[in-house]
Amino acid sequence: MYDRILVPADGSDQSERAFEQALELARTYDAEIHVLNVVDVSALAGEFDAVNVVDQLEESGRKITQKLRERAEDAGIDRVQTEVVEGVPYETILDYADGNDVDLVVMGTHGRTGLDRYLLGSVTERVVRKSDVPVLTVRGSSRPEDE
Repeated sequence: MYDRILVPADGSDQSERAFEQALELARTYDAEIHVLNVVDVSALAGEFDAVNVVDQLEESGRKITQKLRERAEDAGIDRVQTEVVEGVPYETILDYADGNDVDLVVMGTHGRTGLDRYLLGSVTERVVRKSDVPVLTVRGSSRPEDE
């Protein structure tokens, strides 16, 4: 059913939970996992030393993706691709999925609602709306009212 599963990873608790779901699916379907970290260059507009900041964000992205690669390999998943790419997150995720023949995207949600979600936008929501492949969303943590 799934041959290639994409997990956008930013190091957050939400992306960690999504990665755990992706591991289970990869084991079930003997699928390859693609771990993608997107360095959001649009957020750096106007930064004085943007080159240095981008370098630091790329290094952080490499550490995140390497850690997840090792976790996947420890879990018995031997087909793992990792990449760190600069771009607008939702566009980069969609382009990567299309360019790498991904069958499923697994993403965490930050749980924002109402005005916060409207003002801040949601990478996950945009990917869900625009993706040509299924997107599994995983809630990052339970809210107090859910307990």
